[in-house]
Amino acid sequence: MADTVVEVAEGPALVLGGYDGTPLVDLDSYRAVGGYAQIAKARAMTPQEVTQQIIDSNLRGRGGAFFPTGRKASFIPTPDKVAKPIYITVNADESEPGTFKDREIMLKVPHRLLEGCLIAAHAIQSKHVFIYIRGEYAEEYRVLENARREAEAAGLLEDVTITIHRGAGAYICGEETALLESLEGKRGQPRSKPPFPAIQGLYASPTLINNVESITNMPIVLEVGPEEYAQIGAPPDSTGTRLFCLSGNVVKPGVYEAPHGITVRHLIDDIGGGIAGGRKLKAVMVGGSSFPVMTPDELDTPLDANSLGQKGLFIGSGVVCAIDDRTCIVQFALRVAQFYMHESCGKCTPCRVGTRWLVQILRAVEDGTATQKDLEICLDVCDRIIGKCLCVLGDSAAMPVASCVTKFRAEFNAHLEHGGCPFGEDSSLAHLFAPVDQHAHTPVAEAGSDGGKAAVARPEDRVASGAPWGAEP
Repeated sequence: MADTVVEVAEGPALVLGGYDGTPLVDLDSYRAVGGYAQIAKARAMTPQEVTQQIIDSNLRGRGGAFFPTGRKASFIPTPDKVAKPIYITVNADESEPGTFKDREIMLKVPHRLLEGCLIAAHAIQSKHVFIYIRGEYAEEYRVLENARREAEAAGLLEDVTITIHRGAGAYICGEETALLESLEGKRGQPRSKPPFPAIQGLYASPTLINNVESITNMPIVLEVGPEEYAQIGAPPDSTGTRLFCLSGNVVKPGVYEAPHGITVRHLIDDIGGGIAGGRKLKAVMVGGSSFPVMTPDELDTPLDANSLGQKGLFIGSGVVCAIDDRTCIVQFALRVAQFYMHESCGKCTPCRVGTRWLVQILRAVEDGTATQKDLEICLDVCDRIIGKCLCVLGDSAAMPVASCVTKFRAEFNAHLEHGGCPFGEDSSLAHLFAPVDQHAHTPVAEAGSDGGKAAVARPEDRVASGAPWGAEP
């Protein structure tokens, strides 16, 4: 497998500052580009002064919610007001389809992430930092742990303990409260809020939770100054640079650092080399698979929160995935729905049942057995999911599906008129194996007195038997 292209596309090199193709994985190489100078600067300031600098920079979360990072830190009570420890949890459970920036931060500039952890710890007066890393990130864990040991041996951590905790592969644990449950050794499921993590988070103590890229920006804010940082990108709200995850049917996919405010067209055509094979662009997955899709007539939209928001789109985790004209949008919507059905923790009925309904309706559309009424039911199911779950996983399935049905209604109608997918075997997704399909393809034991009849029926058998859509096993 070829290495991912990781480079500064344009504008100032901030997150990837000092990286010129050679990863800054050891302490000496990071110090050679000014590494750990900012933690010394931060420790010479009061915690309140550090927090204020983050607030003044208007740095916002890079994990998807885009909440002001400094304001989030200001919610944490000071040690004199609580009798419990104060924790920091860094969300490195990067599982959003299309997102692969945090892994590159951990592989290329791990010490900058650690320096950000120490600055954040000083800002909220915490002595305990947990980095919750995706379980599949074996090499990323190794690189980050080696960097942590180096920093610890050099005395840079002082009285702060940094623990790197490996997850077990559950997408739901990227949700902040499910992450806390998992970190405590419990089943990864979202909590009811309030209380919010800032008051009652890890081990019922005040907890600051931030994304890898958000934390990694903290040394940069102190280095360039909050006033200058606030002028980079698309001020006042989308400040600084972003690591954009460009993928899909483009000539040059990769992770590109560029200021907020560049257009989607510029990223795809100029930075990414355009659509591969000279084909025509059909849609763009912007922000991640959790969000509505973009159509070609929206390509000149700047990649900043406000510009995207005006069109009902989201910047999310910086994903830009190009989808060319070979792709069946119904198949795309089905794969997205299958992913979220598979990853639903099952705690909320709208999500647990609703995602199953979406999969079964979309499968019927793809097979040519659905009707116009089913498309309306699909949109109604989406409406009954959005905003009605403990976390946004249900919304993450409903929003992209609803946007596909709404923006590409003609293609859905073509499936109904054609009696199946008009793309046939030509769709680039025709033979893509969805993880949820493994349950239908895994062989069952033939031995036993019942001859294997006790095995759970395959989804297609359930539908063929007349079982209602959304029925649970």
